[in-house]
Amino acid sequence: MKILIIKFRNIGDVLLTTPLLKNLKLHFPKASIDFALNEGTEDMISLNPNINIIHIYKREKLKNLNFLKRVYEEIKFANNIRKEKYDIVINTTRGDRGLLLAIFSGAKKIIGYPSRKNKILNRFINYKLPNLGFRHMVETHFDILKAFDKEPLEKRVEIFWSKKDEDKIKQILNDFNINEKKFVHIHPVSRWLFKCIDDQIMAKIIDYCENELGYKVVLTAAPIQKELKKIENILNYCKSNPINLSGKLSLKQTAALNKKAKIFIGVDTAIMHISAANDIPVLSFFGPSAAFHWGPWDNNLMESKYIKTKGNQSMGKHRVLQKDWDCVPCGKDGCNGSKISDCLIQMNLEEIKQNIKEMIK
Repeated sequence: MKILIIKFRNIGDVLLTTPLLKNLKLHFPKASIDFALNEGTEDMISLNPNINIIHIYKREKLKNLNFLKRVYEEIKFANNIRKEKYDIVINTTRGDRGLLLAIFSGAKKIIGYPSRKNKILNRFINYKLPNLGFRHMVETHFDILKAFDKEPLEKRVEIFWSKKDEDKIKQILNDFNINEKKFVHIHPVSRWLFKCIDDQIMAKIIDYCENELGYKVVLTAAPIQKELKKIENILNYCKSNPINLSGKLSLKQTAALNKKAKIFIGVDTAIMHISAANDIPVLSFFGPSAAFHWGPWDNNLMESKYIKTKGNQSMGKHRVLQKDWDCVPCGKDGCNGSKISDCLIQMNLEEIKQNIKEMIK
């Protein structure tokens, strides 16, 4: 049996499908499972023993092509999928691109979410997935198992990296004379800046970990100019001297670094999900997004503990700090389109410090 999973979304979204991959392999050990995803997200499942082939859709590159070249590349990508002759194609998002690809693949069975725009496409879906509701994304993926009359056997999010990545991180920590579990990993920035807390508060968090708790802080960020600029601004407010690895590590290397940290502190971003996958305690700041969908998942539990729509919550070793304002979570890109979320800018520093102290001890 050949199965194709389609997830044309972001880095964290792809990572959160790994429990589904494991369960499909547990239930169908002889099945060959492939994955189609956006370029830049493949590190979340590469080296995963449950995956055979990864089909990489070069979305950003295609956007910049003229119409005819783009059509040619789209058809070429779809034909590569069709040649694999999949028995089952599972589209894990609502996007019509994934559904069209599933239909064109010629698969005997299609599992996916109904299209909202092109309802004619829905007649090709053999098993329609239900709405997400107030459920965690990890758990919504298990709706797919019901198409096979199966139940989840475990719910662990997993990420894998190479020995080369591991060795590089060991060398970096050795160069800075840092021992494993003796540092705090902080990833202060999201590609969506409206998910970030105030720079001065973040600087005070770093100073608190270094100057008062005695733990070295290691900073990471993506090699993107706006993220690096924000890191620079945070460092200008710092009175301590954290180690800044921003823009210097790949996603795999960041995961390898994170695995050696005492705790992780950061915003709602892919690195937060990587930390939870590594079983490293997470303290995360949430604003416009909902923890019941996206909170850090505790691998030791079989059901989500994010049962409130807003406010501070925890799941096992992980904690989410969020305002309980009426407007939270709004799902918007900042207040009144400003790209700045007041609910995050006005985070309480003393509350943050107390949570860090409790989690470290």
